Amino acid sequence: MNEPQDPQPPEAGTQRLPVLDKQETENGNGPDRSDASAASGQPPELEGSGGHEGRFWSARRVPAGIAALLLLGLIGLFLYDIVSVRAGRPGMHWRRELARQLAERPLDDTWVLVGAGIAAVLGLWLLILAATPGLRDILPMRRSHADVRAGLHRDAAATALRDRAMEVAGVQSARVRVRRRRADVRAVSHFRELDDVRTDLDAVLADAVRGLGLSKVPSLSVRVRRPGRKG
Repeated sequence: MNEPQDPQPPEAGTQRLPVLDKQETENGNGPDRSDASAASGQPPELEGSGGHEGRFWSARRVPAGIAALLLLGLIGLFLYDIVSVRAGRPGMHWRRELARQLAERPLDDTWVLVGAGIAAVLGLWLLILAATPGLRDILPMRRSHADVRAGLHRDAAATALRDRAMEVAGVQSARVRVRRRRADVRAVSHFRELDDVRTDLDAVLADAVRGLGLSKVPSLSVRVRRPGRKG
């Protein structure tokens, strides 16, 4: 005769989570959001919104490496020449020729102006690289946590907006280009009125742009046209 088996006790680590009723949240009886923010160390104003975020800065490894190698090689040549002169040997021919050319050529000479122009352009290029953030293809997103930054690539944002545009009735094809401050949408409609299609695109894409979570929401530029005639 089989004895009845006792029901298996629940696991010690399993706990039933409290269910928050919708009516309790509307009446204000639910958990306080500010208390949860204070417990996590996150200010309430950073929860889900986040202010304007600056662009991501590029490491500039290639320009920095090229400039470092050129400076290292030039400094090494001059140092070798100085040590050679101190040791009683004649200086390098290129350095003596360069010194002679600089001493004899006037400032308005063509080659002097060309060399000065090249040096000025290279210096300006390095200053621009040092003063600008770079990474123009990555759009900063809203910061929901103080210690986490996120970015969205322009191509990914354009693909998301294009997919939403293709869901609008009457749109045959769409081409989207996302910039820092504006998103250009070019759609082709093969049926329906163009004004109706444009109105639906404005509404759908405005919601899609807000849903991207970008720090600075770009403005929309929507154009709709008929497909060209074949032949």
